[in-house]
Amino acid sequence: MMNKSYFALVLGLFSASSMAHTALMACYDEGNGYIMCEGGFSDGASAEGVEVRIEQNQSVVMQTKLDEFGEIYFEKPQSDFTVVLNAGEGHVVYVNGRDITE
Repeated sequence: MMNKSYFALVLGLFSASSMAHTALMACYDEGNGYIMCEGGFSDGASAEGVEVRIEQNQSVVMQTKLDEFGEIYFEKPQSDFTVVLNAGEGHVVYVNGRDITE
């Protein structure tokens, strides 16, 4: 029979590992016609090379990756858009362009 404390420890480890790194992204209007977004993970890990898409009307208008600083800069689209950070299964972040301010 499995020891109850061992079971609790194993369950705790699985829970901690599933929440160990949540993808994060913040975007800012630079005030000069450009948007800057920075991404990372809640455990402090770099998001360098993680895929980012700019979508308008459910179509991808730009696809790139975060640079060595975990950032991207792009020209602000004239109409509604969404920035999507795709760090893999369960790690997708959406930022509505309307929520991006100077």
